[in-house]
Amino acid sequence: MAHPTGANRATVDEDESRTALPTALAEQFRTAGIRDFSIDDTDRAAYSSDASLFRLVPAAIVFPHDDDEVARVLSVARRLGVPITSRGAGTSIAGNAIGSGIVLDFSLHMNAVLDLDPEEQSAWVQSGCVHAHLQKQAKPHGLRFGPDPSTHTRCTIGGMIGNNACGPRALGYGRTGDNILALKIMLIDGTVVTLDDSDASTTFPRLHELVAQNLGTIRTNFGTFSRQVSGYGLESLLPENGFDVRQAFAGTEGTWGVILAAKMRLVKDPSFTSAVVLGYADMVAAAHDAPLLKDFPVAACEGLDSRMLDRVIDTKGAEAVPALPEGAGWLVVELTGEDESALKTETQRLISESKSLDSAVLNARAAAEVWAIRADGAGLVSRTPDGRDAHAGWEDSAVPVDHLGDYLHDLMELLEEHGLWAIPYGHFGDGCLHMRVDFPLEDPNGGQVMRDFMVAATKLVARYGGSVSGEHGDGRARSELLRLMYTPAALDLFAQVKRLFDPQHLLNPGVIVDPDALDESIRLTQLPLRQELPATLAMAYEGESAGFASAVHRCTGVGKCRADSAAGGGIMCPSYQATRDERHSTRGRARVLQEMVSGDLLEPRWDSPEVHEALDLCLSCKACGTECPTGTDMSTYKAEVLHQSYKSKLRPMKHYSLGFLPQLARLVTPLAPVVNRVSGLPGLTALAKKMAGIDVRRSIPQFASTTFRKWWTTTAEAAPKSRANAESPAAASLRPNAEVVLFADSWSNHFAPRILAAAVAVLEQAGVRVRVIDQTVCCGLPLISTGQLDAAKANLSETVTALDATDDVPIIGVEPSCLATLKDDSLKLVADEASHRVADRVQTLAQYLLSIGAELPDLSGVEALVQPHCHQSAIFGNAADKELLARAGADTEFLGGCCGLAGNFGVEDGHFETSVAVAEVALLPALRKRGRAAGAEPRTSSGTGASPNRATESGTDVSPNQATDTGADDRLQVVLADGYSCRTQITDLSDTEGVSLAELLAWGWGLQPRR
Repeated sequence: MAHPTGANRATVDEDESRTALPTALAEQFRTAGIRDFSIDDTDRAAYSSDASLFRLVPAAIVFPHDDDEVARVLSVARRLGVPITSRGAGTSIAGNAIGSGIVLDFSLHMNAVLDLDPEEQSAWVQSGCVHAHLQKQAKPHGLRFGPDPSTHTRCTIGGMIGNNACGPRALGYGRTGDNILALKIMLIDGTVVTLDDSDASTTFPRLHELVAQNLGTIRTNFGTFSRQVSGYGLESLLPENGFDVRQAFAGTEGTWGVILAAKMRLVKDPSFTSAVVLGYADMVAAAHDAPLLKDFPVAACEGLDSRMLDRVIDTKGAEAVPALPEGAGWLVVELTGEDESALKTETQRLISESKSLDSAVLNARAAAEVWAIRADGAGLVSRTPDGRDAHAGWEDSAVPVDHLGDYLHDLMELLEEHGLWAIPYGHFGDGCLHMRVDFPLEDPNGGQVMRDFMVAATKLVARYGGSVSGEHGDGRARSELLRLMYTPAALDLFAQVKRLFDPQHLLNPGVIVDPDALDESIRLTQLPLRQELPATLAMAYEGESAGFASAVHRCTGVGKCRADSAAGGGIMCPSYQATRDERHSTRGRARVLQEMVSGDLLEPRWDSPEVHEALDLCLSCKACGTECPTGTDMSTYKAEVLHQSYKSKLRPMKHYSLGFLPQLARLVTPLAPVVNRVSGLPGLTALAKKMAGIDVRRSIPQFASTTFRKWWTTTAEAAPKSRANAESPAAASLRPNAEVVLFADSWSNHFAPRILAAAVAVLEQAGVRVRVIDQTVCCGLPLISTGQLDAAKANLSETVTALDATDDVPIIGVEPSCLATLKDDSLKLVADEASHRVADRVQTLAQYLLSIGAELPDLSGVEALVQPHCHQSAIFGNAADKELLARAGADTEFLGGCCGLAGNFGVEDGHFETSVAVAEVALLPALRKRGRAAGAEPRTSSGTGASPNRATESGTDVSPNQATDTGADDRLQVVLADGYSCRTQITDLSDTEGVSLAELLAWGWGLQPRR
């Protein structure tokens, strides 16, 4: 089908020998009128795994629009005898959402909140409705859906029902199954059944009779404690529980039927909450104290290991972690209540009665930061300190909370006996334990090591009356182990129930009943997944045992790239946000790259068409490198793939025209007025754009007649205080030893020199001596993003050498992407001691001004809509900008999401629709809300309503020390965007222009006139 954002979904693979079943399915789907499906190898690779260890390549993926299409797909499956697997966000950790037949992805089309009744406190939702979307709809009514797994930003309600998901607040609100009011399901024969509180025995008389014949088995095996999720929850079918088939369906993992929609119970948000952190000597001590919580109004209690925080600090810096009490392990406890005074009393009582070493009551901000770290737990513990992979498998065991301390103690000893490593964490309040174990799956005996440990651990958890699964389900990881946990009679009952619902064994086979072996379909053991592709890698992959081939396996499939991250101020993954297409998520691309290095589904070639198709819409925003809990760095992988694919070959013209634009700008600058006038001729401009591989709807940047460098060495030579006579009055205001090197990046130098001039003015106003290196250097980012890494390395090496020779003073810049290149890419591409020295010196303007305690102008009359640059968000963060603007008194709104232009991405032919769609995630709606957008149709001409020499008029001809009336009594509304590409996108798609932080500060001081 043609995707609305311009990404084409192929339907038929040409290789008939490899895709006989996929081709047959495609023919059947067309005949049946199925509107959206794929048998394309790129999609099949993207859907070959979920968040688990396992890999099963589907024959086809169907994206049903409605119930009728689901029925037609099931008809095809029955006719051809093809298995069916239901899938939501694919965040299942046990291999529950993959299969070798047809995968039904409900998240693309069947994802709505159908009805929300505030009075009844209920909501009907389709199977693919994302948990966070339901919460967003319920919040205005003071309601919420109770259970909230760590994947709540992307997991679907149908998937939560399939696994009977819980999350940290199951203590307060129960499991997903406990909150089902009604279910609309489709049985394998196409029958649609709505299950509610009416008598289900008339609908399922054989099931009712089977339960009556096995009451003793059910009562002695099932429902022994809240986190017993393994197997089928047959206790719900007991007479004393009302033969509740609704609840019994929870946790069946798609093996009984297909969930179409569900009516879920909503609950009122508590009036008051209190977040307490209790510190302990280790995690075992914390686990021993967990039973205490049963006597308190606790909604959630999570165990958190200090090593998880160490990983966050390594990735994002110490400022990303709030101050916590003393200890190596913590219990993070959320108490709730309707009486604030009583809640405070209970909070203090919990602290006094606990056996913690230390404690702290967190404010709302610190609590949110801790919960966010906990939510990323699966990714944070996926690598050992020395860089080895740690895997799921034994990541979801549970015991009655009274036994948690002893069980954890024995489990850690068992790990040590088997020579394995893991970090424990999880839902300690109800006895559920998460961890990732460093099974050596790449070793010849790695599978056996895993099997031996899993069997021993199952015997251990059974000894404590526990369950191999506490909320993730059994899937392919643990279904085989049920024989060690349940009696033969219970296992036989599972099989009988399964046959009643699925006599052909087509619904998610290999799970729970007649299970696959736990080591049967593991990615790392069934394929040579660490195969090195021929070539010398251009990038350095620090800590990776096999360089690129192991780096692409960082992705464990947790799927955070599918979340609506923009709503929370994040960026990842802009192309998925725009397309809602799995292959255009970070995870989907990682799966395709994994297939490439394996040489199984895809050929092990750098120039694999499927790989290039998957990478084409990657904006190289860098967000996944820091926002993904596993650090999957897709922008680096894309650059490497492009480099290797085109090395010593003719490239697309856009690689040359955009990759070498900084070099071209140097040549064009002497002719800037002529070039600017010529670029305004529509016919000639359109032809030039087509030849250069640029979308004709994009504007051509206006070259400055006077570059910043020329201004620096001529016009402003006598003006700046930093170069004034040391005995002059101006020099007296300089701070002792306050000196910076201002990096004059190519974009600002040639296209927006006013911004560099503004930075000089602001720095000198702060008493800082400004230096600019004599050499005309470039960071080489356009060459990196187009994969011309040899040329990029030469550029970047020259720049690093020049900057390294400027003494040990801070390096400041105004273009975030160029600063990020010096801070991040130089360490991968140049990768020498000089690059590390330079990277350590690089700061943003806001970071530097705060570090020296600079006096700030009064911006109390400013209302700023801020579009942060993706690279700044990923590499530097935006905390300094937020703090600086707040101190200056500005009223700010920081947007999440990418602007959509992303350097050369949105300029390239074929990317315009996706670029605009990305902008529609956050930026354009915000502009329209403020009454600034031009309308539905973006501008397609190069005109911006300004003279061609706008840059010169607004910046280079103005001395940094010139005072101008800023109209401080007026409210000033600005769209603040430091990135050149962000400002270009704003200008192209709206009737406003972006300004930089340097300009805004200069205006505040009256050092530059407002534009």
